[in-house]
Amino acid sequence: MTTAISAHEAIRTRRSIRAFLPTPVPRATVEEILTLASRSASGSNIQPWKVRVIAGEKRLAVSKAIHAALDRDGDEAHKREWNYYPVNWREPFLGRRRKIGWDLYGLMGIRKGDFEATEKQRRRNYDFFDAPVGLIFTLDEDLEIGSWLDLGIYLGAVMIAARGLGLDTCPQAALANVHAVLRAQMNIPQDEIIVCGMALGHEDPSAPENKLVTERAPASEFATFDGF
Repeated sequence: MTTAISAHEAIRTRRSIRAFLPTPVPRATVEEILTLASRSASGSNIQPWKVRVIAGEKRLAVSKAIHAALDRDGDEAHKREWNYYPVNWREPFLGRRRKIGWDLYGLMGIRKGDFEATEKQRRRNYDFFDAPVGLIFTLDEDLEIGSWLDLGIYLGAVMIAARGLGLDTCPQAALANVHAVLRAQMNIPQDEIIVCGMALGHEDPSAPENKLVTERAPASEFATFDGF
């Protein structure tokens, strides 16, 4: 049995990993993570999340189908069914977004304006960054914004539970872009919204992109305190 690290340490060391080792992750471990994360809060305990897990040849086949569709149709033909980012960017969000892009690509030696290298790296999302396990998260389309919040809480719990067992993750909104391909490959019905994916596995410590450590604003920047 894997020795778990503390919740504090799991949160502190969680990062979005963009290059994984081929080391397999046992199904029992994935089930343990998903079950542990299901203790996360949801409104009236409705637990609205649905998760589809793929590994091995199935994971490779899904990635192959995605790349084939993008090559055939072009990226513009594959867009997510909902807006993740704001339509009109503003500060401080724009600056934060730009900084992580510059920091990541800088580590990888991708120069500003090198659109070919940038696109190649972006498409690695569809290979789950070579992680042995891919997860796809969906919600029934008739659910409201509270269930989206519940799913967000669950996603965070999945990442922390994985980290607690010594594994790494990368949440991937990009996979919602190829919802039509995922539906066909994974038998996902039309009345479920594909919200995001997630890569799960062991970090490749030799990959330069995994050296990225993002900055976080201190609590004093986004919280107010009264009565202390």
